[in-house]
Amino acid sequence: MHPFLPHTDRDIQEMLDFCGLQKPEELFADIPEDVLLKKNLPLADGLSEFEAFRLLEKTAAKNRIESVCFLGCGSYDHIIPRTVNRITSLPQFYTAYTPYQAEMSQGFLQAMFEFQTMICELTSLEVSNASLYDGHTASCEAAVMALQACRDRNKVLYAETLHPFTKQVLRTHFYGTDVVLKEVQAPSGCFSLAALEEELDDDTACFIGQSPNIFGFLEDYTGCAEALHARGAFFIISSNPLSLAVTRSQGEWGADIGIGDTQVFGLPRFFGGPSCGYIAATEKLTRKMPGRIVGQSVDTKGRRAFILTLQAREQHIKRHRATSNICSNQALAALASTVYLSLLGPEGLKETALQNMAAARYLYDRLTALPGITGYAGNPFFNEFTLQLPKPAEQVAAEILKRGILAGVPYKTLDSRGSENLLVVAVTEKRTRDELEAYAEALQEVTA
Repeated sequence: MHPFLPHTDRDIQEMLDFCGLQKPEELFADIPEDVLLKKNLPLADGLSEFEAFRLLEKTAAKNRIESVCFLGCGSYDHIIPRTVNRITSLPQFYTAYTPYQAEMSQGFLQAMFEFQTMICELTSLEVSNASLYDGHTASCEAAVMALQACRDRNKVLYAETLHPFTKQVLRTHFYGTDVVLKEVQAPSGCFSLAALEEELDDDTACFIGQSPNIFGFLEDYTGCAEALHARGAFFIISSNPLSLAVTRSQGEWGADIGIGDTQVFGLPRFFGGPSCGYIAATEKLTRKMPGRIVGQSVDTKGRRAFILTLQAREQHIKRHRATSNICSNQALAALASTVYLSLLGPEGLKETALQNMAAARYLYDRLTALPGITGYAGNPFFNEFTLQLPKPAEQVAAEILKRGILAGVPYKTLDSRGSENLLVVAVTEKRTRDELEAYAEALQEVTA
């Protein structure tokens, strides 16, 4: 028998008799003969459970988890309190990642309500939903909100300093539509109001910026909201939410929509995912928001109760009326972020952000004092910065990895247009002084 198919020959024959067929191949009679595969797939024989686990363990052992991590560009190595995993692993929560009948669980609804509340507080915006798939697809959701709010427009502007992966997702999402995507140039690695005003016209639905941007720089959006609103366009800002504890929030910049990813709040890097996207907006855009919004009410006995106030997603209503057909609620990941934020509280979150900034500034000053190494553009940053190296960044990173240090992300691997000597380095509260010094020594040796 096939190890994962429990049907016996008798079971299969009974099914065929019921269907009035002689053999299983007849089930595919409606498929044209010329598209049917005529040979077996090159697959190995099945393994027993013990053999499968041994193979997986052997493969997993190849992962390098002992390296000191300075990688960033959207996924960061932060300290995660053990309580986060303890709570999210409770059987009441550790179910399907997106429970479709959340109305049956007041506990889960409350967790999502608290998540929304914290996102609103961080972004200084009025309404948030119960999470999105990730930070990159959140940009598409926000752009669609803007396009739906001004249906006579089809142009989406985005900053050159937006994450290259976000740009790719935008291009994929709007491929084949009449939506025009246009990049706004960013001289010196930062947003330029003059460059934005050159691209603004009556077809513009929105502008998407990012702060901290892909180089780690904090953007100055002074005058941006006014320029966009004067032309009837919406302002969207993507932000690392940890930075919002110590920097100006999206709402404070006058943005209509704030987006990003909560990976920095209690979620391991997981070798690339899963993660959790967030989106918040002004109240007037509430009914344009994708996904699910949990609200607070009272039951028949006057007790505090939680309900799905809005659920304009394809699983709940007709697909053509859904505000999004890709939006997926990352409930378990959002729960982890909610637990993390509740454990730290406002002051703890601020302290964590300040530790990130201090450690990043220390390493930046230490590295740029080395011969031949300079900071790219030299703009203010949060916990991530970009270095201009005397050698190709990929080569330097490969050499430093031999010393057990993940040196950062070579920018060329994200954007083929970028210089091969740019290296994006992220520093979190998890990095010790000894690790920072070891990095500096390794970089000095490799670039000498």
